[in-house]
Amino acid sequence: MRFFIALEIPKENLLQFQAIQARLHTLIPQARLTDLSKIHLTLAFLGEQPDELKDKLIDIIKKASFQIPPFEITPGYIDGFPSLHKPFVLWIGVKGEIDKLFLIAERIKDELEYLHLSVNERRFVPHISIAKIKNNFHIDKNLEENLEKIAANSFNPIRITSIKLFESAPDGSLHKHNTLAEIKLV
Repeated sequence: MRFFIALEIPKENLLQFQAIQARLHTLIPQARLTDLSKIHLTLAFLGEQPDELKDKLIDIIKKASFQIPPFEITPGYIDGFPSLHKPFVLWIGVKGEIDKLFLIAERIKDELEYLHLSVNERRFVPHISIAKIKNNFHIDKNLEENLEKIAANSFNPIRITSIKLFESAPDGSLHKHNTLAEIKLV
């Protein structure tokens, strides 16, 4: 099973992501937009693992969320991986109570290491992927300014009330995300 741990974006916030994507698509028509049903903020991607790991991952999420109350994050800026100027992925960075995101992500990483699971050693950057771009696309100064205008809008805060364990299951040439467990923040 392909596992990942993430924060699902509530339905009431998806319209603002749809609006961002629509504006983005007018600027970069070749961008492949992330399906709205797959919009999330990944805390840990584990890749292909034995199905039996599911219960241990649920325990890890419970430990990571211990004494973390619900909190809010707000979309703040547009960036890209590996960089904004030559992106393969465009994403929305968040601001707000991100200290809680860092704490949860670090706790998850520690617990995964304890189980001897491979952990991404790159610095955790809280982000929500909104599009993919192929073929060595380059963002020039004009396009960068237009992306900044999109991000300059004031966005509604996103209320985070749970952490979810997901399965990424093949669905034809794509993948669908199935929720395996939801751990509420209290």
